[in-house]
Amino acid sequence: MMSGLMIIFLFISISYMINVSRESDKIKTIMITYSRLQDSLYQDLSTEFEDDLIVWNAIIDRPTLSVRFQSPEILFTQGSDTVNQVFKNILNDFFPRFTKIITSNKYREDIEEIRIEGHTSSEWGNNCTDDETYFNNMQLSQNRTRSVLQYVLCLKEVDSNRDWLKSRLTANGLSSSKLILADQGQEDFERSRRVEFRVRTNAEQRIAKVIQELSK
Repeated sequence: MMSGLMIIFLFISISYMINVSRESDKIKTIMITYSRLQDSLYQDLSTEFEDDLIVWNAIIDRPTLSVRFQSPEILFTQGSDTVNQVFKNILNDFFPRFTKIITSNKYREDIEEIRIEGHTSSEWGNNCTDDETYFNNMQLSQNRTRSVLQYVLCLKEVDSNRDWLKSRLTANGLSSSKLILADQGQEDFERSRRVEFRVRTNAEQRIAKVIQELSK
């Protein structure tokens, strides 16, 4: 009888190990696909905008797939959430081309979210506490990202993809929570005040689903 139980337990253990191995392989496959997708999208964005980034004072951050516009005097007037005309001109050129890439058959089904992120420096007024400064900047950054979202969604060049964009495009004001630091580890006030278009793929969601299944 004991021998029979040992065989049963051994069979259960082997079955469990096989299932874990299969799920582990699934996660590895998703991670490889995710990495390739990230690399491919970064390359396509870089190729499309390589002649414009210097003119716009923008960069493409490879790890986060963010197109970062980092000239605060071009984006908004200080303390205002109204998009400056110069930035509108940039968005008129940038966003339809950006949309064309992310809605192509190559990427369309793998895009989870396009985040318009508004970031500020940690400055506000001399008479404000740290908390008051943070909350004031939070309100300002949220208002600014909503203004940008409203502007780009109303561009006639994206009419054919407007419903798709509305289901994925979000406005995210982050105040001074993600500062840009200079070489000495001090805050770079100028570069911290920025707007980013960040692409999130659905790979994270797919990996989380597999891990959830494994934990059952």
